[in-house]
Amino acid sequence: MTEYELACRQAEQSALALLSRDRASASLGMELLDVGPGRARLCMRVRDDMLNGFLLCHGGLLCALADTAFAIACNSWGPQAVGAAISMDYLRPARGGDCVTATAECLHQGGRQGLYEVRLSNQRDETLALLRGRSHRIGARAE
Repeated sequence: MTEYELACRQAEQSALALLSRDRASASLGMELLDVGPGRARLCMRVRDDMLNGFLLCHGGLLCALADTAFAIACNSWGPQAVGAAISMDYLRPARGGDCVTATAECLHQGGRQGLYEVRLSNQRDETLALLRGRSHRIGARAE
């Protein structure tokens, strides 16, 4: 098995372990689509109970999806990592019935600090929001 194949296996095992204990993401119906070293892709269908007073998807729920993709991507390397900071820019709304995809990518991983970007898009591949997250490795392996 190549080094890359081993890294992909590590990323998948880490993602499945995290998601198996993540009741919040499960309750929102998040599904893992793809994972690899430093990256993750998840989706979530916007249900009626996710709509705010403007009948748009609540921004906090979009942030939860982006944050979950960020968590999976920054833990894909093996060492356990936690979020140290995030910022979220909302560009257009998600509506009831939309299928929102979160695509997380590592921009930089050095020592204990990592920088990640998560793009949220709808089924028409329109960008809805961007999250930038900084991670901090706490040393233990994610299991």
